[in-house]
Amino acid sequence: MIRRHRSFLVTAGLLVAMVAIFSLSMWLNRNAPTDSRFVGTDTAATEHIEQSHPGYKPWFKSVFTPKSGEIESGLFAMQAAAGAGVFGFALGALWQRRRESARGVSDDTSARGTDSA
Repeated sequence: MIRRHRSFLVTAGLLVAMVAIFSLSMWLNRNAPTDSRFVGTDTAATEHIEQSHPGYKPWFKSVFTPKSGEIESGLFAMQAAAGAGVFGFALGALWQRRRESARGVSDDTSARGTDSA
């Protein structure tokens, strides 16, 4: 019972932290112009370098440059989905391992069965 209470508190704390981070980021960006578009850090860094060092030449070029912003957004979404899938799989595997260890089932005995001979 104590374990469930602790797990509930951790979940509630994480949800509160997530809402706080979202709210803080919206509050900090409250004075931004409404017509400004969101750009990533790569674009912001490139613009800063070009402004501060006009003669700068990049060391290498991109291997692949998407033809439109929609393609770039789609590729980014696919990358995020793949990362979430890997994270979810790992989290599920760890949860299952912990669940089996709490029941007293080890990997060796479950693979061989219950026979000792």
